[in-house]
Amino acid sequence: MNMKTLDDYMNDPDIANEPIPWREIHAIRLKVHDETKDMTFHERKVYYDESTERFFASMGKTVPYAKLCQ
Repeated sequence: MNMKTLDDYMNDPDIANEPIPWREIHAIRLKVHDETKDMTFHERKVYYDESTERFFASMGKTVPYAKLCQ
């Protein structure tokens, strides 16, 4: 399966006339939706947990909350 890149979403004609900051927000929202649309609740939770951990790790930090639902 060929996943679209964020640049592909940025060039979506439905958001092409938006200011750049808005277009980035909409592109990220569209990408996340496409990546998670067929996932179960548990799969989506794992997706968001892992994404959050990668985000904080990229800044050299740990996630600032306890994982309550395991």
